[in-house]
Amino acid sequence: MKLGVNLTYQGVSELAVTAERLGYDVAFAPEGYRSDAASVLGLVAGRTERIGLASGVMQIPARTPGLAALTAATLNSLSGGRFRLGLGVSNPDVSDGWYGVPFDRPLERTREYVEIVRRALSGEPVVYAGEHYRLPYSGATGAPLHVITEPAGTSVPVYLGAVGPRNLRLAGELADGWIGVFAAPEHVAESVERIAAGRALRGSTMAGFEVIPCLATSVGDDIAACIDLLRAHYAHLMGIGDPERNFYCKLAARLGWEQEAREVSLRVRRGDRAGAAATVPAGFIDRTSLAGPVDRIAERMAAYAGAGVTTLSIMISAVDTDLAGRLAVLEQARAALEKSGVAG
Repeated sequence: MKLGVNLTYQGVSELAVTAERLGYDVAFAPEGYRSDAASVLGLVAGRTERIGLASGVMQIPARTPGLAALTAATLNSLSGGRFRLGLGVSNPDVSDGWYGVPFDRPLERTREYVEIVRRALSGEPVVYAGEHYRLPYSGATGAPLHVITEPAGTSVPVYLGAVGPRNLRLAGELADGWIGVFAAPEHVAESVERIAAGRALRGSTMAGFEVIPCLATSVGDDIAACIDLLRAHYAHLMGIGDPERNFYCKLAARLGWEQEAREVSLRVRRGDRAGAAATVPAGFIDRTSLAGPVDRIAERMAAYAGAGVTTLSIMISAVDTDLAGRLAVLEQARAALEKSGVAG
């Protein structure tokens, strides 16, 4: 199993350079309230030489497939072929509130989007007539989508962020990898089974397919203190939109913390973020993150590898600390992987 790191713009240069020095395989840039993915990855491309770069994930409602393909081709060329395109549909509230894009039939939209992106990345002109995307929209063919970015000599792998059973099967069918969040080892194993069913639809196995959960990580001898440093991150994500549609709230409910998840969401909506953070169940954080001493995290890493994880990404922005603290987490997570016996 390899390690990745999730980066926002905060301290990104130092963190990316350190991750590369420590042998991390890939740097992911998520996209949301704090920063977009492409800007962060452009800086990382210029400051590093070997580490892979991946959007984790670019939000499908935010970009036309043509722009996503052009951005991917540009980042791949700038980085010398190190880029991997992670895509995701986001959620109903963000799709509507941020981008003014309807969330209906997200699986069909994703399928068409990925088809267009892959065709565009091939370097050929794209004419496409789908249910959700039509290129050219008017039917005129004078200026079809045509990405002519100088190729880097490598194709761009496509990863999908996915949660539900049908979306996981779609990831297996369409993509080269899966990006997950808030996933305990047993949930990863369930997801891998659904992804494998999608792979089977195209006559493929899991060989070469990337399984990449991104996990909030806090390292220290006091497990409760480590969990506390992740509370604000969980409260923020659980407070996005309606709790009935919020993936993180639904996962907490599935694990037995439905009432607590509703209370977290309610407190965020009232502006009580400190109270919301204090309400996040410690058990929920512990099951879906890496928290505690290095030896404990090493055991957890081995469990994730056993569940089918190929790359485990350390969500460095989740821990409530400064740059020095995040740099230390990178070092400690690397030490945990070495102790785990599953380093690849």
